[in-house]
Amino acid sequence: KDMRQDKRANFSALTEHNTNGVARSSAVASSKTGASKKLVIKNFKDRPKLAENYTEDTWLKLRDAVGAIQNSTSIKYNLEELYQAVENLCSYKVSPTLYKQLRQVCEDHVQAQIHQFREYPFLCETSLDSLSFLKRMNRCWQDHCRQTIMIRSIFLFLDRTYVLQNSLLPSIWDTGLELFRTHIVNDSGVQKRTVDGILEQIELERNGETVDRSLLRSLLGMLSDLQVYKDSFEERFLVETNRLYAAEGQRLMQERDVPEYLHHVAHRLEEENDRVMSYLDQSTQKPLINCVEKQLLGEHMTAILQKGLSTLLDENRVTELALLYQLFSKVKGGLPTLLQFWRDYIKTFGGEIVGTPEKDKDMVQDLLDFKDKMDNVAQGCFARNESFINAMKEAFETFINKRPNKPAELIAKYVDSKLRAGNKEATEEELERILDKIMIIFRFIHGKDVFEAFYKKDLAKRLLVGKSASVDAEKSMLSKLKHECGAAFTSKLEGMFKDMELSKDIMIQFKQYTQNQSEPSNIELTVNILTMGYWPSYTPMEVHLPAEMVKLQEVFKLFYLGKHSGRKLQWQPTLGHAVLKTEFKEGKKELQVSLFQTLVLLMFNEGEEFSVEEIRTATGIEEGELRRTLQSLACGKARVLNKNPRGKDVEDGDRFNFNNDFKHKLFRIKINQIQMKETVEEQVSTTERVFQDRQYQIDAAVVRIMKMRKTLSHNLLVSELYNQLKFPVKPGDLKKRIESLIDRDYMERDKETPNQYHYVA
Repeated sequence: KDMRQDKRANFSALTEHNTNGVARSSAVASSKTGASKKLVIKNFKDRPKLAENYTEDTWLKLRDAVGAIQNSTSIKYNLEELYQAVENLCSYKVSPTLYKQLRQVCEDHVQAQIHQFREYPFLCETSLDSLSFLKRMNRCWQDHCRQTIMIRSIFLFLDRTYVLQNSLLPSIWDTGLELFRTHIVNDSGVQKRTVDGILEQIELERNGETVDRSLLRSLLGMLSDLQVYKDSFEERFLVETNRLYAAEGQRLMQERDVPEYLHHVAHRLEEENDRVMSYLDQSTQKPLINCVEKQLLGEHMTAILQKGLSTLLDENRVTELALLYQLFSKVKGGLPTLLQFWRDYIKTFGGEIVGTPEKDKDMVQDLLDFKDKMDNVAQGCFARNESFINAMKEAFETFINKRPNKPAELIAKYVDSKLRAGNKEATEEELERILDKIMIIFRFIHGKDVFEAFYKKDLAKRLLVGKSASVDAEKSMLSKLKHECGAAFTSKLEGMFKDMELSKDIMIQFKQYTQNQSEPSNIELTVNILTMGYWPSYTPMEVHLPAEMVKLQEVFKLFYLGKHSGRKLQWQPTLGHAVLKTEFKEGKKELQVSLFQTLVLLMFNEGEEFSVEEIRTATGIEEGELRRTLQSLACGKARVLNKNPRGKDVEDGDRFNFNNDFKHKLFRIKINQIQMKETVEEQVSTTERVFQDRQYQIDAAVVRIMKMRKTLSHNLLVSELYNQLKFPVKPGDLKKRIESLIDRDYMERDKETPNQYHYVA
């Protein structure tokens, strides 16, 4: 009882100490014991000694406990008691002996475990099948880990004092791993069979069968924990993987089409990544994925692209193209190879569009569609890769200039078709978008002067006949061209617009002028004054105008030259048009017609019927033009003349009379002139004019360079010319122009070095 009292007082004293560690008397202690004396705690004078056989007895107890853990039987002693026993032994410097004894017991047990794997002959068919062997190995490993954890928990004091202070000694857990590695896993037969079994299970899974992933995860974790994963398993695993996928790649490239093959490769890569996540060690991921990519993609890159890229692009298989890019980006040299094939495809496909004269009618639309398609592929499938976008531009530039001049001419005509009135296809926003796309194609063309010549010709028609769909669209196109090619390129085109605006102002002044005349005319005249240098050149044609028209022309001439002295006016009847007031049985109508149609119709004020020859003599219109004019009046939709005999074409013997019975729901009827298809000669003459202009530009450039440099070798001069000229030119053509300038004394050859030129001032 006294002892208990002392103990209680002792604990109270411990809880009620000062911050400086000095013991003080406890109010609680004194109140409970009824004593007022102080309690003082003192150490033993001598350290207690262990009983004589304490160490041996205690070890026997501990060994029994370890044996019970290893044999999975119940432990006779309390775990706390065993822990305390280890602590006591360690306190009395028995740690080294205890550690050795424990290691020995564990080693004996592990050595005994190997026999369960040796009971069966390894090469015998009746031995354990590989899966049962793996399960037995896994069970042995799991038991070993569990036992080691239990043993460590009893010997924790030893592990945390003696072992921790001796850096050379492995901890109890590490000792357990080392023993298992040495005596079981490093046994060549056991290791071979374990790894063979794991590889067999992985191969079954790759062939689509279900396997026990948790078993594989546990066994591979074991190899990893025992630090034999890389040497014993990974090397063999990668060799097997290489062999499997090399054979699979060869076989499937023969059997499957490219889209199917690509999906298979993506599926295989996904599977292998999943394998790493599920049971392989993370360090295996990189070499494993590299191996799959090399065997299924790297070895077959060219074959895949040769076999399938064209089809994928032709059919616009965007999903597969994106997959192709994604897969090739993982393989060394994949993207450069894909880039080359993509460039070649564009050149080939585009070359067919441009190089087939039969398809010229649809060339520009086909080019725009093709460009859109390739843009979508580059943006959507090739991750906006700059190299692919640049390769596409380069390929377009190459194939579009394979056939010189024609694409430029057709682009100009396409723009004309879009900007002409009556083009109901597009709203203003859509038209703007189309023009932007056209400009992208236009950029690729080298001979931009050919485009300018044809564009100018068509623009003139639109402006003069009033057929332009929208002034805003025209100005927008002009500003795009100016931005692309500079002010010099569009100066003449801008001049044409300026002429049209100035003409409006002049006509306002002319109206005021005619109102002040003593004899006002009953014809209202509108004149467009065109500056000759800006507009295409038109062949003058002399026709016989009615006296009233001639008089009005003279009035205008007097008015205009009175304001602008020193200018010369030349009338262009081919571009004229008029509105005629006409009376039919049905009533009055207005006919909107060309000047040539006007001259023909006015003849029927003088007579009832005329032959082709009579009309030609009276009007002076050139024969081909006259036949087309009569055809438009007598054979078109609005037949204001009757042709006798009836027929689609105008023959020499045909006679014409006025169709008084003509009916039409509209009051003002537009009778279109039968458009003469642009003849080959006309196209050739436009192209020749461009070439003539180019010769002048070459001459000017040569003189400019020589004037600045004074003396220059032939090669340097040619190189400088290529830098300055904005159109494609052959070296032979440059040589001819240089010879021409030498003949005309603008420059001379060096007498000693014929390859050297001197400028002649």
